[in-house]
Amino acid sequence: MNTRERVRQAAVKLFAAKGFHGTGIRDLAQEAELSSASLYHYMGTKEDLLVTIMNESLRRLLDAAQQATAGLADPVSRLGSLVALHVLAHAIQPDDTRVVDNEVHALTPGARAGVVGLRDAYERLWADAIEDGVTAGVFHTDQPSVTRLALVEMCSGVARWYSPSGPLTLDQLASHYAELALRALACERHLDVAALQNCREVVSGVWRVPV
Repeated sequence: MNTRERVRQAAVKLFAAKGFHGTGIRDLAQEAELSSASLYHYMGTKEDLLVTIMNESLRRLLDAAQQATAGLADPVSRLGSLVALHVLAHAIQPDDTRVVDNEVHALTPGARAGVVGLRDAYERLWADAIEDGVTAGVFHTDQPSVTRLALVEMCSGVARWYSPSGPLTLDQLASHYAELALRALACERHLDVAALQNCREVVSGVWRVPV
């Protein structure tokens, strides 16, 4: 691992545990095993480091979601895949996702705009799947925006509590969450096994970890 990656990992760990404002430069330097003076060479300002982490994390998530739903016209398959992928990603990268989910408010307006743009592009995939499903008559809700927010929040919560030693495997967890999401939209269909397998392969490739 090179020094820049060591600094990034230290920042992710501390920002997730203590928050951006609760993490000092001395904390980062100590965690990365660098002097405070040397640290600035690898990170710029502390906000620069946070923006980099958020942009990288959101770009990976957006790229993965686009890969997982590429070529899927069926809104049920698209939404089920988005849910499964979100759960898998949050389970294997809990610190990164906690930083992205919890620290947007810590950014100055100029820095926040790009991060929010990536987040909105990602959530647009969810919104389009739900809207297309309602139009096709396979989803039933008169509050699609609120339903989308509720589903994303439900899936993001996995980062706070998932443990590999828990009662469910990652496949079982992702599949169960997809079922919950589809039921919330009064959909009688289920997530296709092939779609779940595709999500696993996408996550493994994008994050370069076995799933």
